[in-house]
Amino acid sequence: MIVAANGARFGRGAQSAAETEVSRQGFPTTVLTRSRIDFGAGRASVVVAVCIGLCLVALAALNLTGNGTGQILSWIVQSLIFVLGCLIMPGEVFLVRGIESTFKKSGDPALRSIDVKALVDAAVGAVPAWSRYVIAARFVLATVGSVLVIVLLMIPSASAHFG
Repeated sequence: MIVAANGARFGRGAQSAAETEVSRQGFPTTVLTRSRIDFGAGRASVVVAVCIGLCLVALAALNLTGNGTGQILSWIVQSLIFVLGCLIMPGEVFLVRGIESTFKKSGDPALRSIDVKALVDAAVGAVPAWSRYVIAARFVLATVGSVLVIVLLMIPSASAHFG
């Protein structure tokens, strides 16, 4: 939730800084829009983040009470969060590599010549310094935390708890 709220609060400034950097490099700012590069987060991302957080709290409550439905739903939800954490979040943690990959895949020679590190540095400079640590922590919690929950659901005492 913090990442989405932070993106909603500081995203416009980060996007503006990225566009300024792209212009400084001699490219139109529309290259970012065409490539779907957006450093902001809209209301939808905040709503999704809050819903995910509430879902996880509800699952934790069900699991703590020994509800079998909570156990089954935790298997499903935590597996999805793990997969999404492995597929989506690394692009946010390793932003330069992710954008470079997007530009290379586009086939546009102009995009390949953009200094992506300078672009990302400009955008990241427009958000609080602690933001990068929160993004990295979310990545670790989504992946390692999901694996931990799945392992805990597999131990014999979990079966007794839900039995």
